[in-house]
Amino acid sequence: MSAQVALAPAEEAELAEAIRAASRPLSLTGGGTRGMAPEGQSLSLSRLTGIVDYVPAALTLIARAGTPLAEIEAALAAENQRLAFEPPDWRGALGTDGEPTVGGLVAANLSGPRAVAGATPRDHLLGLRFVDGTGRVVKSGGRVMKNVTGLDLARLLCGSRGRLGAIVEVALKVLPIPEASASLVARGLSPQEAVASMSAALGTPFEVTGAARTADGATWLRIEGFHASVTYRLNRLREQLGGAWEIAEEDPWQGIRDLEGLGEGDLWLVRCRPSEAPALLGRAGPARSLMDLGGARLVLAMEPGTDLRGRLPDVQAVRLGRPDTLPGSPAVARLTEELKMRFDPRGLFGT
Repeated sequence: MSAQVALAPAEEAELAEAIRAASRPLSLTGGGTRGMAPEGQSLSLSRLTGIVDYVPAALTLIARAGTPLAEIEAALAAENQRLAFEPPDWRGALGTDGEPTVGGLVAANLSGPRAVAGATPRDHLLGLRFVDGTGRVVKSGGRVMKNVTGLDLARLLCGSRGRLGAIVEVALKVLPIPEASASLVARGLSPQEAVASMSAALGTPFEVTGAARTADGATWLRIEGFHASVTYRLNRLREQLGGAWEIAEEDPWQGIRDLEGLGEGDLWLVRCRPSEAPALLGRAGPARSLMDLGGARLVLAMEPGTDLRGRLPDVQAVRLGRPDTLPGSPAVARLTEELKMRFDPRGLFGT
């Protein structure tokens, strides 16, 4: 078979057979929205589609990996429910097309601003099915949240970016859409002032679900829940922070989630301690930046061709849309290699 021919199985058994028959590295793809596919024989999961089971009363949903997120979100919205981890859509920021899929979301463990409150795919993953590098179908977890002993394969696959196996199906916990959402905004805070304010807000009992500083210098804090509770907590938080904070009329969180407003350039993601963020921005040099998760996640728009890893060698810096800039310490690399030998002994999946 020519290396240019794409494999696109529509059933789990077909996927397992394709992996068993593979004689060269495979490049797993889903919706193709983030430009992260490694080199190799294309193996698309985009035909593994459909919501397998959705029980609104139990707050559980099971879907095949290639199911478009738009389809899942529409089904949830019809029941006044949502995916709690705010799935981002980076097509506009990265200049890509395609269709975001639930399998790609889980494989990359992608979440939006609500991750500051512990809402990530890994936190809401109940279980999954995947095919490992030997063509074996593996099931991990189930349909209800429970304590796990031993190796939690579902959470291990979440964030592995297809390096350990091809996800076939995922089971997720979903949540009701809150009655209200409101934000505070302070404009013109320096990065140091913004981090201090966000840290203070996140340390209160007011359950902040978003804390970010956008490229225009505005700092935002979000509170969600029942109407009366949101009003009370927002006003109390404003009183406690004092200064220039005001109740926002606009809602910036979709733009923050989707990395809007950063302009042209190569986008780099940096994970760090919030207290380190202001200094890292200074060391990175001139760049438009977004500080999310209270400063723990930075996104910088750098001049094309800039390798930010040279300027920030002591933190994880990843160029978005490029598979060759995945972060990793020597300890993580050793663990990854051991896991790959167990689940992908022939080295079929990207590293």
